[in-house]
Amino acid sequence: MTYVVTEACIKCKYTDCVEVCPVDCFYEGENMLVIHPDECIDCGVCEPECPAEAIIPDTEAGADRWVEMNAKYAADWPNITQKIDAMPGADDVAEEEGKFDKYFSEKPGAGS
Repeated sequence: MTYVVTEACIKCKYTDCVEVCPVDCFYEGENMLVIHPDECIDCGVCEPECPAEAIIPDTEAGADRWVEMNAKYAADWPNITQKIDAMPGADDVAEEEGKFDKYFSEKPGAGS
């Protein structure tokens, strides 16, 4: 089992999860984070830290799409190992539905 980041992270990019990850398996896109599935040790400490509840185990129903997506972008985006400020307006869109189709960006973030 591994954990994956879902569309709830898009336009929020809270990094509380990054701060607690013991293996630095988070990667930063322009407007969301992903988890590298081959680096995640399945400890689960990140899941309760996410204010947007964007992190789920890969065994959860509907997670298949996110496993593929996380693996793809973890290979292209820079590693992020330090907490940064959430995106402006993150609290306003945290519970919005359909964010992937509306806002997802393939561009990499800055990393750390």
